[in-house]
Amino acid sequence: RCAFAALVALSFSGAIGLTFLMLGCALEYYGVYWPLFVLIFYFICPIPHFIAKRVGDDSDAASSACRELAYFFTTGIVVSAFGFPIILARVEAIKWGACGLVLAGNAVIFLTILGFFLVFGRGDDFSWEQW
Repeated sequence: RCAFAALVALSFSGAIGLTFLMLGCALEYYGVYWPLFVLIFYFICPIPHFIAKRVGDDSDAASSACRELAYFFTTGIVVSAFGFPIILARVEAIKWGACGLVLAGNAVIFLTILGFFLVFGRGDDFSWEQW
């Protein structure tokens, strides 16, 4: 029951984040869809973690090289997702208001992804591996 409520909350927050992203693109004042390329960052963000889970050893060590490398790549992906709309606004491909909406959407989406891994990534009987 608790997992169901967490899943509903995560779905709601993901929808809010995507709404910010779409508002930054589709409002008539902005009207440019370049920020939708941020979706690529959303999809590739969890990939290093999945690879590290599969490749890494099953020991309960506090740190492993594979896990640290996954954190490094994930951090690079997240920073790139925040930098992309700023660069687009700086070269005047999008307006700064659209950049702000996309940055707000990024914050909500990445917090949602983090929440998913905190809730379903514990490795107990109900985990993300079942999905």
